[in-house]
Amino acid sequence: MNKGYEAVIGLEVHVELKTKTKIFCSCTTEFGGSPNTHVCPVCLGLPGVLPVINEKVVEFGVRTGLALNAKVPNYSKFDRKNYYYPDLTKNFQTSQFDLPICEHGFLDIEVDGIVKRIGITRAHMEEDAGKLVHSGKTISSSYSSNVDYNRVGVPLLEIVSDPDLRSSEEAKEYVDSLRRILTYIDISDCKMEEGSIRADANVSVRKIGASEFGIRTETKNLNSLKALQKAIEYEIERQIEVLEDGGVIEQETRTWDDEQGITLAMRSKADAHDYRYFPEPDLPPIILSDEYIEEVRASLPELPESRKKRLIEADGLSDYDANLIIADRHLADYYDQVRKEISDGKLIVNYLMGDYYRELGEAGLSFVTSPVKPEAFIELLQLILDKTISGKIAKEIIPIMIKEVKSPKSIVEEKGLVQISDSSELEGMILEVISNNPKAVEDYRAGKGNSIGFLVGQVMKASKGKANPALVNELLKKHLC
Repeated sequence: MNKGYEAVIGLEVHVELKTKTKIFCSCTTEFGGSPNTHVCPVCLGLPGVLPVINEKVVEFGVRTGLALNAKVPNYSKFDRKNYYYPDLTKNFQTSQFDLPICEHGFLDIEVDGIVKRIGITRAHMEEDAGKLVHSGKTISSSYSSNVDYNRVGVPLLEIVSDPDLRSSEEAKEYVDSLRRILTYIDISDCKMEEGSIRADANVSVRKIGASEFGIRTETKNLNSLKALQKAIEYEIERQIEVLEDGGVIEQETRTWDDEQGITLAMRSKADAHDYRYFPEPDLPPIILSDEYIEEVRASLPELPESRKKRLIEADGLSDYDANLIIADRHLADYYDQVRKEISDGKLIVNYLMGDYYRELGEAGLSFVTSPVKPEAFIELLQLILDKTISGKIAKEIIPIMIKEVKSPKSIVEEKGLVQISDSSELEGMILEVISNNPKAVEDYRAGKGNSIGFLVGQVMKASKGKANPALVNELLKKHLC
């Protein structure tokens, strides 16, 4: 339902950095813990304390800027963003305003086969606020809220896009692509379910062809790709309906109610000048040398799009297969280790993303936690390539490799699963299958070529999956001619 309108969407993505301690003190950043136990006088903002910047936060900020094609200035500083909210211990947030750690970058996304460049206005460092624990399911349905300050002072990067997104699908792809890059450069685990990455969606609508932006609303703390999409779609429809009914959009902050599938008004939205930003007097400016910036650049890993290009051009993978592999850095690293020994990239993908991936999921494991090391996977594929085992046997071996943590060779030996590639050993089975299936034989001789697949299957069944399928096919054709 657009009724001649288009959406204008900008995202503010808050990324929790993977440091051991908070941004201005030595408190742990570990997720969980009893409420208000990961705190100290500094992160609680008690009188007389002084913050000290965590050097790792600065490095992560630089890494992010370089990975997002942004400019990293030699000089940046912290500021005080002044506002009152119960989860803010100091009544101001230490953030960055006019001189952030990086600015003017971009990220390319692909939706429905079309590549689009999304501008990135800036990325700035800041401290996280606390967490409100509501008595009800949402803030709007609660009669009381408690505050857990464990999260106060956890280091964040806020990555602000230009208003270049035009649909919920583009917004989803942008966050997904951003999340992939951030995990590749290892600055965050990007676990949306734990709040490590969350998005605020600034949404407005305007008549198609109009140059002026409409009045925007900001929907806060969307912590899943599904919630992001649904909240944006709802907000677009809601704003169009308001305008079509002759109403006016209020500039306000809203919240997403997942149960009702709607956004709800929380408070009026402030402009930047309402926060009364001023330079943080307790922290010195951040001065970075060109040498330091280039040193960080040199430490960056191969990024997803570069990796995808290599997999397609050097390994001959399809666009689809390459996207599967680069979706997860741990998976991509695993693939690369296997590829050093196995030249057939497609074979690796077929087994890696087929039975192996499925069995890992059923066991509650991932490529990080899997007990099957790349060396064992290489051994499995080598057994297939040298025709020691068939593909069917390989599929039987994979779950045993995962559950019992045994090598493929030892499983084959223990269970007697060596592929039968001796034609004299297969002849008897083949003749028996031909004798027992006259209809399939007649169909094949009548020109129905697909019938041989049935006969091959019967031989494989008789051999308990051990027969060499290619040899069976060859011998059957010889006897059927």
